[in-house]
Amino acid sequence: MKDQMEQDQADAEVQARIQASFDRQGLMGHLGARLTHIGPGRVSISLPARPEVTQQNGYFHAGATSAIADTAGGYAAFTLFPEGTSVLTVEYKINLLAPAEGERIEAEGTVLRPGRTLTVCRLEVFAVRDDRRKLVAAGQQTLICVEGRPDQ
Repeated sequence: MKDQMEQDQADAEVQARIQASFDRQGLMGHLGARLTHIGPGRVSISLPARPEVTQQNGYFHAGATSAIADTAGGYAAFTLFPEGTSVLTVEYKINLLAPAEGERIEAEGTVLRPGRTLTVCRLEVFAVRDDRRKLVAAGQQTLICVEGRPDQ
């Protein structure tokens, strides 16, 4: 799977646009999240375990899990949007399937249906321990391409 992800890289201009936008996100910086893959219609984000992103039982907090899922889906859609536009979430739903515990969680956003105005993405979050991944959250999201308001 890793080899396919390496082949499935967005072009350098799109990667730079996504990374620059991500770097301006205060919440992602505050959480300690980082982009790990930018491909056409697909983005992955990793969040390392640390006390600040957990809830009272030591699991990753649902808010942190949801935030990286929403962001991964948003940037997956944004990889397909024209330059000079921006992306906003219209709605999303996430199901928490299991307690998220491990060394990190990884969110994957994948475009299911691109559109001129609205784009729909699948959201998946995996807990990773000893290089084993376990699906802990799944959802769906709708995003809007905002024209005339460049992401800056």
